Amino acid sequence: MSLTSNARNLRKNQTDAEHLLWRHLRDRQLCGQKFRRQYPIDTYIVDFVCLEVKLIVELDGGQHAEQLEYDHRRTEQLQKRGFKVLRFWNNDVLQNITSVLEAIRLAILNN
Repeated sequence: MSLTSNARNLRKNQTDAEHLLWRHLRDRQLCGQKFRRQYPIDTYIVDFVCLEVKLIVELDGGQHAEQLEYDHRRTEQLQKRGFKVLRFWNNDVLQNITSVLEAIRLAILNN
């Protein structure tokens, strides 16, 4: 499956946390910035990205606790391309969306 096809599939089958965050990021609702979801960058598909300020937002479920080394390498590669990467646990998004949105807002403003 191509990276683009895989990204489309991920957009159709998003998690509850991704769905909730997307409701707040879409249509330039946060600081007037355009976010894209499940977007291919290099050999990766990132959960959310704002290309204008080079900000990536990744949501991590339980499986990420077991793949910390992979996530670290991935973050390093994306940072080498000039992106700032924010990571949040799915539970943080589902239980405290206000704090997550504030962290993203601050990252946009400090960029």
